[in-house]
Amino acid sequence: MSAYWIAHVTVTDAEAYKGYQQRAAAALAQHGATFLARGGEAEVLEGPDLQRHVVIRFASLAAAKACYASEAYQDACRHREGAAIVHLTIVEGLPEP
Repeated sequence: MSAYWIAHVTVTDAEAYKGYQQRAAAALAQHGATFLARGGEAEVLEGPDLQRHVVIRFASLAAAKACYASEAYQDACRHREGAAIVHLTIVEGLPEP
C-alpha cells in the first residue's frame, strides 16, 4: 500500500534551501519516491498561509519512513536548517481498488 509525504514549506533563505533540494532529490530517488505535487500554484482555503506544498508518493509506509530516517535525507535536512519552516507528515494511503 502506498504512503505519502505531505509537506508544507515556507522558504526563508532561497539560496541556502537549494542545498537541501539537491541532496533531498538524491535521497528520495534512492527510496523510489515520486513527486505528485511540488510547489506550483496553490490556494490555502483554511489554516495558516504556507508558501510551498509538496506531495511525494512511496511504495509503502516502510519505504516512506526509511527514506526520512536515511543518512542521505538527514544530511539534506541539515542543509535546510535556518532556510525553511517545514511541516512534514507521513500518511499511509488507501488500499488500491
